[in-house]
Amino acid sequence: MTGYAFDFHGLRLEARASGALWWPGGGWLIVADLHLGKSERMARRGGPLLPPYEGLATLERLAAEIAALSPAAVISLGDGFDDLAAAGALDAGIAARLADMGRGRDWVWIGGNHDPAAPAAPCGRFADLLMLEGVALRHEAEPDGGPNAGQVPDISGHFHPVVRLAGERRRAFLLGRDRLILPAFGAYTGGLSCDDPVLRALVPRGLAIACGVRAIPLPLVGRGA
Repeated sequence: MTGYAFDFHGLRLEARASGALWWPGGGWLIVADLHLGKSERMARRGGPLLPPYEGLATLERLAAEIAALSPAAVISLGDGFDDLAAAGALDAGIAARLADMGRGRDWVWIGGNHDPAAPAAPCGRFADLLMLEGVALRHEAEPDGGPNAGQVPDISGHFHPVVRLAGERRRAFLLGRDRLILPAFGAYTGGLSCDDPVLRALVPRGLAIACGVRAIPLPLVGRGA
């Protein structure tokens, strides 16, 4: 897989083709919206049944990135679990795999709208927000008009952005002047078009970086603002 390297507020970062973000300067691997336990949560709440393999598929992709990069830290930008009960109800094999992946490195679960409190996770610690050399790592980008809007650039997830490329919907990073929004890393997650008004307002200009076999930068044009 080939990534796309870029600068964001003094940080040299790489958008990985998998949908993970890599900060080689500090050895941080950053992912968003794993949604582990989604199939269990949907079954528990009487929703449609999904094949119970989404956690394994997600962790296999994440394990491949860990093996390739050997990060000092893994940061989950919220919604690491599909809800707090799902964190405590993980399949034993998935829980053991996650514990093994976290061994010997820092692992931080940032709270999201699905998992706003400290989850009963097999590894790691919980935080509401992290700072990375003047850039905030949070679950959801601070909207214009919010209490901290314009004060601190941020890296976030939450919206699961996707872009159409060659007739396919691909997960995508959205890179703007002060906001970097990551795609969902979870296997069974939906997506919001980068042309949706919400995302157009958050990132009015910049790049969409499509994921796939390689990371492909695409200019965001005709978005106003």
